[in-house]
Amino acid sequence: MKSLIIKRSVVIGRHRTSVSVEEAFWDDLRQIARAQQLTLSKLIAEIDENRQYNNLSSAIRVFVLEHLRAKSNFTQPDSCRTESQMAD
Repeated sequence: MKSLIIKRSVVIGRHRTSVSVEEAFWDDLRQIARAQQLTLSKLIAEIDENRQYNNLSSAIRVFVLEHLRAKSNFTQPDSCRTESQMAD
């Protein structure tokens, strides 16, 4: 079975690195960059600069997920909510 994760080379500033991200996340990342009128490299550099995770590939996935959640006004899945939050 072929892996859905694709390794890509990116340039952050003047530094070349690679990230391994599923095609679906990469497509959404490109759309986010386009909507924000940024190059893909510039958006990845911003993610890299602000990341709270050691792994850039993971930081990209979390960025895309958080962006899509914010766009859809998604808060938390019920399984992550506390009893007091569910009572509201």
